[in-house]
This record gives sequence, structure tokens and C-alpha cells, in this order.
Amino acid sequence: MQRRSFLKLGIGSAVVLAVAGGAVALIQPGLLEGGQLSPAGRNVFAGAARALLDGTLPSEAAAQQTAIDGLLSRINDLTMGLPPHVQGELSQLLSLLDSAPGRIGLAGLGADWASAPVAQISTALQGMRESRLALREQTYSALHDIIGGSYFAGSENWAFMGYPGPTRI
Repeated sequence: MQRRSFLKLGIGSAVVLAVAGGAVALIQPGLLEGGQLSPAGRNVFAGAARALLDGTLPSEAAAQQTAIDGLLSRINDLTMGLPPHVQGELSQLLSLLDSAPGRIGLAGLGADWASAPVAQISTALQGMRESRLALREQTYSALHDIIGGSYFAGSENWAFMGYPGPTRI
């Protein structure tokens, strides 16, 4: 393949991915009006949380689901407090990550977040973390920071870190 053909293919692919992601964002946003998590946003955060918090989440299925539900509630509170322009950007990112083309292109994850095994999600997230593309690395950082901060903000998770809680004054 000639160099010009390769460049044209790359630019064309980027345009198609951007248009498809924008169309998906209009159809199924990552955040609803007011910043609440949509089903798409919940799906991405729950799947990524299973991998990022592996070994920290309870091993029993019902307890793990309770922990993830608490996490999603705290993430929802966080997103509702973000400025509107940040909510818009996060909504676009989440809707792109929830769509098949965006999930494959941006995260390198073939299966849906809910059905992918933890090992597969971990590999995809590690690929994003070590990527030379700033967008992929920033996406990983956003997921990591939002999930980690929201999970450990829950007082029920403090004991895992050895944190006794705030000192009474």
C-alpha cells in the first residue's frame, strides 16, 4: 500500500469513527439531562469498575453487585455536580465507549462491558493506559480516577484501606 493511500485510509477511518460516535451520542447519551448516568454510562462504569477494582470488590456475587450499585450511585452524584460543559464531554465519551465501534476503536474491547470477562476488560484498560495516543490514555485516566475516587469515597470501603474514618472533634 502506498503512503498516500495509507494516509487517506487513516483519515477516512477517523472521520467515520467520529461521525458514528457523534450519531451514537445523539441517540444514546452517556449522561441524561441534569448529569444523571444513563444506562449506557452505567454499563461502561460498571464494566470498567469490575476490572479496575478487581481484588477490592467482594468476591460473592450479590455483595459485589451491592458494591457496584453503591459505586454507581456515588458516580451519579459526582456527574450531577459537574459543570454542564464537562457533563457534555463525559456524556459523549461514555456513549462512544458504550457503542460497539467506539468500544472497539477506543478501548480495544470486542465484547460488551457487561458481558466481557474481567481479564479481557483489564487487558483493554491496560492497553489504553499504555497507549501512545493521548485520547486513549486520557480516557483510561478519566475512568480510573472517577471509579477509584467514587469507590473509596464510600465509608463502607474505608476499612479495606485501613482508614478508620474522620477524627471526631
